[in-house]
Amino acid sequence: MAPSPSPTEPEILAFQAQSDSFYPPDAVSAPISEQRRFYDALCARFDQPSPVGLVREEGQVGPVQIRRYGPARQLGPALIFYLHGGGFVVGSLQSHDAICAELSDHTGREVVALAYRLAPEHVWPAAFEDGRAVLDNLLGEGRPLVLTGDSAGGNLAAGLAIDARDRGLQGICGQALIYPGLGGDLVSGSYAEMAEAPGLTTADVRHYRDVLQAPDDLPIAMPLKVESTAGLPPAYITAAHFDPLRDDARTYAARLALSGVAVTFREEPQMVHAWLRARHMSPGARAGFEALCKGIQALCALGEGGV
Repeated sequence: MAPSPSPTEPEILAFQAQSDSFYPPDAVSAPISEQRRFYDALCARFDQPSPVGLVREEGQVGPVQIRRYGPARQLGPALIFYLHGGGFVVGSLQSHDAICAELSDHTGREVVALAYRLAPEHVWPAAFEDGRAVLDNLLGEGRPLVLTGDSAGGNLAAGLAIDARDRGLQGICGQALIYPGLGGDLVSGSYAEMAEAPGLTTADVRHYRDVLQAPDDLPIAMPLKVESTAGLPPAYITAAHFDPLRDDARTYAARLALSGVAVTFREEPQMVHAWLRARHMSPGARAGFEALCKGIQALCALGEGGV
């Protein structure tokens, strides 16, 4: 197979080289405990100091651990419910702590993250059920809420939005999906073009799906399989160009728009999967993060207009 195209921005190439030194390209072949050790070290490498005045609060929703982030200057009552990435296999509250903290600080809204159960110890639907329990609890607060997630977390956010629509729940004012995996076919489009992309390969995506054991035809697990996207929350969707998941984001954004859902789609032309971690070293990632924060602010404002 021919090598996949690669970005040319020097800083994102340096980011990927550093990432590979912590989480090697063949990491998925290692035991689960090793994969998590690799990933935790990778995330720690790109951690940043906490924003001044930000307050963290630990909590529980049933058995599910959550963490709340309160900005020093709160600009509105909306909640940002954040679901972390990691292929449903790695990741934790700590792995995305700096991202959630800066998201709260930049948007001026409270962020709530959760530690959902991971595969292979807990296969489908464990992670979804944890997200659903926390979402229902947060909606009970009566505040507008934006479902937000990256990669596997973007899958969960999109699936939870579909589930909430189908259950007739009120209060979700938006969804922000960051390089989400939404159930594409693994053989065409970006899955073929970017099969050997830096940071995430199509073989990696297939591996994570096999570990998760989610039904291939269930829309809340594979949102691209949903029959209709009408009535779903307004969306901000961002993709990385050099990512096998790119066309999942493109296709879903187009389907939302065609069904009358307000959607902003942004593709980062020089970015690779997981570029959020590069926001302090890559100009492209920095611009992408700033656009993401503005997009989420706009979704929050939609809900707050009705408070």
